[in-house]
Amino acid sequence: MKTDDRILTLHPAGKQGVNIERSKYDLVRTALLRVVPRSADGVAFKELRTLVGPQLEAAGFPREASVSWYVTVVKQDLEARGEVVQVTDARPQRLRRPTRGR
Repeated sequence: MKTDDRILTLHPAGKQGVNIERSKYDLVRTALLRVVPRSADGVAFKELRTLVGPQLEAAGFPREASVSWYVTVVKQDLEARGEVVQVTDARPQRLRRPTRGR
């Protein structure tokens, strides 16, 4: 993996983001957007690591990298960018993709 291209992630609460390798960000972002549905009930946050883990492994994501940490950081970035949203009043936390055109 190329390591010199980096991205500063965003945080939905306006906190300081994290500077991570673009290649890892892109792999995790793609995997998350594949598993987070547009349906109203979404997917449980706690299931994301299990759902994206095999995709990341198949794509060559480094074994020494913390999948859970990257999933959390990229999920927060996607929330800040409006690419995923939390399902209102869902506990534990659930995520969905916004419906198209909104």
